[in-house]
Amino acid sequence: MIPINIRPAPRASSNSSVMGRVLVWWSWAAIVGTLAACGSAPPVAPSRAPMESFRIPATPAASTATAAPGRSRWVPVAWEELPGWGNDSLFEAWNAWLKSCEKPQAPLAALCGDVRRLSIGSPQEQLEWMQTRLQPHRVETPQGESTGLLTSYYEPVLEARRSPAPGFTVPLYQVPAGLAQRKPWFTRQEMDTLPEAQTALRGKALAYLADPVDALVLQIQGSGRMRITQPDGSQRMVRLAYAGTNDQPYRSVGRWLLDQGLVKDASWPGIKAWLAQNPQRQQELLWSNPRVVFFKEEPLGELDAAFGPKGAQGVALTPGRSIAVDPGSIPYGAPVWLTSNGNQTNLQKLVLAQDTGSAITGAVRADYFAGWGPEAAELAGRLRQPLQMWILWPK
Repeated sequence: MIPINIRPAPRASSNSSVMGRVLVWWSWAAIVGTLAACGSAPPVAPSRAPMESFRIPATPAASTATAAPGRSRWVPVAWEELPGWGNDSLFEAWNAWLKSCEKPQAPLAALCGDVRRLSIGSPQEQLEWMQTRLQPHRVETPQGESTGLLTSYYEPVLEARRSPAPGFTVPLYQVPAGLAQRKPWFTRQEMDTLPEAQTALRGKALAYLADPVDALVLQIQGSGRMRITQPDGSQRMVRLAYAGTNDQPYRSVGRWLLDQGLVKDASWPGIKAWLAQNPQRQQELLWSNPRVVFFKEEPLGELDAAFGPKGAQGVALTPGRSIAVDPGSIPYGAPVWLTSNGNQTNLQKLVLAQDTGSAITGAVRADYFAGWGPEAAELAGRLRQPLQMWILWPK
């Protein structure tokens, strides 16, 4: 979860069209020319809303050349310039890379045979292969700035009821009928107050939570794990995954509090502390964000539970090894060397660009998938520190 005080209003939502994806694939193929190509993946429902496409640069001919894709430029560097390079344990990163190879894009698809083969290789073999096949590029803004912002998000784990019950009255909705015919759809406040909106939502609740703030957090994160108690008392674990939105603009509740001078700490812990002191203003805070996310229910078997939800690339996220990026700067599936030092954590590690988010815009910008559970929630609620990135691109 990105600290709420920094989220701008989101850009394009998850309803990217199939035609947009086809145009993205053709633009990639036209630029990479003779590099190996693969068909574009079918549309998927990402964990958070995808944004506009990325234009692949040609591989630089010399170490002093720069590549200038869309909203960023890539500057080729020596491997020795990557802080901490060679000290990372690559096992988890390789698992994330294997996930990206389930839906690869050209020219990264040409690497996947070796990636699969090296999944049982030694760390030294993996390292040597990367240095042979890939060229590191420092990611910069078009103006040459190489330091950006790292935030984090996670997958909430919540108790829920299948039907309304004492203490569990906050509904989580699936996509209502007629959503596509009315854009934008009803706001959060209208959904709570207008008979017309409530009629459209009748029978669409997937589950009920106890806390409306938890429901808001779940919608911002885009998915969550639910321990649902059925009417007969039995329980089951499921995942509620992103299915769509009401197409209303996102408004940060943290920014709403800051603008009114009500808090100085607009992280989720800070927001919840303010609510504990001002419970009478909870509804006002919730309605300040008109955007609502709708969900779909997915089974959560043993294998599914070992990974996060599917990101915008269409593959399951790996805790600590998946990041959300601006795909206008870094393409999905790209391996990235990430370094960030701050009060919350110190990172020098290999990650995979597998997701995006409404607030993740710009060249040197990433959202770090922390996983699930209390520790992930704590990190995601507070992480906001400087970031540098190097994309590792096929030679």
